[in-house]
This record gives sequence, structure tokens and C-alpha cells, in this order.
Amino acid sequence: MTSFTLTDRRFLRGPLALVAAGSIIAAGGLLGACGTSSHSSSTTVVQTTSLVGKRYCEVLLVSTDGGLHATVYNTYPLNACPASKWNALDAPELATQNGAVAALLNGPRYWLMDSIAKTTTGARVTATFGGIEMIKEATVALTPADLSAQRASYTPHTVNRSASFTFNAGRRVYELHDPSGQRWIMQTWSQQVDPSLSESQLATLDTRLELPSGWSYTTRTLATPLVVATQSTAAHVLQDNLDNSYSLETSHAAR
Repeated sequence: MTSFTLTDRRFLRGPLALVAAGSIIAAGGLLGACGTSSHSSSTTVVQTTSLVGKRYCEVLLVSTDGGLHATVYNTYPLNACPASKWNALDAPELATQNGAVAALLNGPRYWLMDSIAKTTTGARVTATFGGIEMIKEATVALTPADLSAQRASYTPHTVNRSASFTFNAGRRVYELHDPSGQRWIMQTWSQQVDPSLSESQLATLDTRLELPSGWSYTTRTLATPLVVATQSTAAHVLQDNLDNSYSLETSHAAR
């Protein structure tokens, strides 16, 4: 079995967090989880609404079976990731319990879009970690670099998630602008780097961001809905230095 040493075994950082954050990637493959589990079959398009400000967390179990990969489990919509239970989780212990080479904890995070539409197919798999029930959402291919302690802020990564995010008219959104003129809309804000970060602080976040040369951060209120549609194309996602996650805009609402 491949051995990995993680400087920070509690929290997921860098490229892998980009894939996990949002937790609406097309699921594939199976990695058994220790604890209570259940299965139910369905094939449908699921529209989840009233997401803004909803809290969630994730557990990722890393395996080398068939190549290095992680299986992602998410608390949403089963629960709001109770803080006492989440803070009590021990990543190395979870890895041992589940026969994984590592367990990574991603959260807490909070949604910023109004709704998500996603096609789900096959059996739903749930598992319980430290008393927190979660749904299996994805299996993500990794490289050893993804498990390093180094972060990759402001570096885009490709995610196959077959979903669309909608930000309603009247919604205040938070965006990065890169040197090529592309806009990246914040999809989730994180309390991993700053446990006290709140949504009310996002409007002035530019004072805390370590933006690369040529980048800027702005906020605006939408005149019409903005949809980040990636059902038939890959999503492009990045994080800032506070681990907030952004998706490349695929439509342009009135500005």
C-alpha cells in the first residue's frame, strides 16, 4: 500500500478541495465505508432550492485500488454538519476504520447559489462517520501532489459535475476577474482558514485576498438570473487564499 504523510490531516486544501467543494460531481465507482449505510435507487433530475447560507461538510476517503482516488461523502441535505460531532472527527482514525490510505475532512462550507439542478442515476449510498450521516457523491481521480500540504490558490481545475447553479435576480454575488477578462463567481464560502468568516464579510473580502497580478475582486447585485451551466461541459473551478471556491461563469447576467 502506498504511504502518504499529510502535514494537515484534519482539513482538505488545494486542488482536491476544488473538486470536492460543491459535491455535485457525477458519482462513479464504489469505496465501502465503515458504519451505517443504506441504498435506494432512482434516476431523476433533482432541483434543490433555497441553498444560500446552508452549511455542509465532507469526508473524503483516499484509496489506491485501481489508481489513486478519493470517494467523497457530503452531509447535505441530510444534516447541517453538527459542529460538536464534526470537530470530534479524527482523520487518521477514519482512514483506519475504512481501510483507506488517508481520510480528508473538508468543511464547514456554505452555499451561495439559490439552486442546483443535477441528474442523478443509480443507487444512493449513505454512510455514517462519527455519528454524522453523509451521502456518497463522487469518486475523484488524484495525483500524489493532490495530497501535499501545498495550496494552489487561484489555479483553475477541471471538474465533471453535470449540473447547473442558478443565482437569482436580486442576489448579491462575489466575483474574481482574471487577467484575460473571465469572471469567476463564488459558489461556496469556507471557514477552514478563518473559522469566523461570515457571509456579511464577503463584500469587503478584497482587503484580505492575496490576489495575483492582474486579478481583481468585485461584488454586484444581479439584474437577471445568472446560471453556471455545466451539464454537458466540464466546469472550471478555483479557490482563493481563504479557500472560498469559485466557478467560471458560463452565462452573463445583466451587469
